Parts: sequence; C-alpha cells; structure tokens
Amino acid sequence: MYAFVPAALFLVLFGVSLREDRRRFRNAVYLGLTFIFTSVGLLFQVGHLPPGLAEAVILAVFVVPTVGTLALGVFLISNGLTMVRKEGRSPGNLLSFAAGVAIFLLIAFVFVAADTGPPALDAVVAGVVLLVAYVSFLFLCFLAYAYLYGRIKVRGDVDYVVMLGSGLIGGDRVPPLLASRLRKGQAIHDAQIARGGRVPLMLASGGKGTDEKVAEARAMADWLMAEGGIPQEHLRLEDRSRTTEENLQFSRTIMEAEDPSYRCVVVTNNFHAFRAAMMARKAGVNGQVLGSPTARYFWPSATIREFVAVFWEHRIANLSICGAIVALTAALALGVA
Repeated sequence: MYAFVPAALFLVLFGVSLREDRRRFRNAVYLGLTFIFTSVGLLFQVGHLPPGLAEAVILAVFVVPTVGTLALGVFLISNGLTMVRKEGRSPGNLLSFAAGVAIFLLIAFVFVAADTGPPALDAVVAGVVLLVAYVSFLFLCFLAYAYLYGRIKVRGDVDYVVMLGSGLIGGDRVPPLLASRLRKGQAIHDAQIARGGRVPLMLASGGKGTDEKVAEARAMADWLMAEGGIPQEHLRLEDRSRTTEENLQFSRTIMEAEDPSYRCVVVTNNFHAFRAAMMARKAGVNGQVLGSPTARYFWPSATIREFVAVFWEHRIANLSICGAIVALTAALALGVA
C-alpha cells in the first residue's frame, strides 16, 4: 500500500487547493499527478493481483493510452479539415489539424530514429519524447480539470451576471458565439428570479473595436432587450474593455462601486471558462465562471489555443523545465557521441 502514498498526498493537496480556490491551474496539476502516481502504484501491485485483474491494469496503463494517442491523432486531423471547411484557413483554425499531424510525425520520428540512428540520436529521441510528454501531461491536466470546472454549479443568489464580449458581425450585430453567452446569462438571470431570489443585474462587458460601429456591450444589451425581453433597468454596461483581462477588471470596478460585498457569476463560452476563471482570480473578481455551449467542431482548436495561452502565462516555470530537458538531452547526446 506504500506505493499509493504519493497518489494520496497529491489527492489531499488537490482537495485543499480546490477548497481554497477552484480557479487555480495548480488544481489541474495536482489532479494529473494523482492519476499518474495512482497508475504507478497499480503497476507495483500487478504481481500481487489475480491474473485477470493484472492484465486489466497493464491494459489500462499502457495499451489504452497508446491506442488513445492514435485515435486522438486521427480525430484532430479530421476535426482540422472540418474547421477549414466551415471557418476558413486561418492559422487558428488549423491548430487541431497541425496537432494531429504532429502526433503521427513524432511517432514516425521515434520509430525511424530508434531503428537506424546512432547512440547520440537515441539521446535526442529520448529528450524529444520527454519534452513532448511534459507538454502533453500539462495539456491533459488542463483538459481534465477544465471539464471538471465546467461541471460546477453556482449555489445561492448572485448580484451580477457578467457576460464577456466578443467581436461583432458587421460591426454592430451579435454573432452566434456571443449569442450563446447571452442566452446562458439570461438563463441564470431568469432561473434566479423564478426560484424567488433577488433580481440579478446583467452586466454586458465589451468595448468598441477599431472595426466595430458600436461597443460590444451596447450590442449585447440591445440583443438582451430585443431577443430576451430583459428590462433595461436589469442591465449594466461596461463599454471600455478591449481584452478579457480588462473585461474582468473594469466589470469588477463597476460592481464594487455599486455593492462592495457583491457576488457574481461570469459567463463565457465553455472552451474559455477555465482560463477566464484563472484571470478572474487574478483580477480579484468575486465569482466563478460558467461556460455556454459551443459548436462541437469549434471546440478542439479553441481548447488548444486556450492551453497555449495558459502555458505561456506560466512561462517562467514551463520554459525553465523545458530548458532543463533540452540541456540534459544535449549533455547526454554529447556524452555518447
């Protein structure tokens, strides 16, 4: 049972950190390390398990991830083609396709290099695999915890429903992606009133871009009144922000000015919810973030973009670890050359 002590330790750390604040990326890492060390613990117990159960553990730890990697590569390439067909060939829309191709290129590189390469190349292969394993671990942590974070429910009444803006169509019309956020915000507003709670104010947040005719907040408020029947007195506008960080900072200023003890919920699209929650914590916003539905084909590329942003936000730690892996690989390659 000692083999499971590290897993139990990280599970406790996950629980404590989660209780402290659900909006931290370290929660995702603690969760990932819990699964990693649970798998290691199970492998240490294989020799003591009945034959059928032992094979099942080996299958779960080794075979399932291998098959899953291949299936993921196929899915990402297929999704990338769908993105290009539906959304165009912008770099952002090619992310899932590029990730899928990269998976198969890495597999081919490892097999070819391991079969024909000199010892120094073997060290390089090991370093590349370790580097990819580190980034992949963080991505899976992000993916798993983002999914769990998206399942949280906000208990009790809130004073504000903050809806984050996005670009407008033709400079003044709400696009489907933003409309999804507004519907989610309205559903929270209506549900709280229906159960007898106080009326939450709906705070539309978004400034006017250089290619927009009106501020996003103005277009959002007009949509809520016209499409959702929300009374004007239930609406507040934050129309200065240009980024998500400013959305949250300026919205916090408005809410604190009206009610220093406010409690809110922030609404964005589901692929953006966890990173927005991390930014909300840094901005000192007193509230969790909920996600609205997004077209399934759009989700993989958007999630990859979100992960890249989170990885870069923690670049000091991440680049230090990646640099250490590169330095170790170089030392090993030179040592066996």
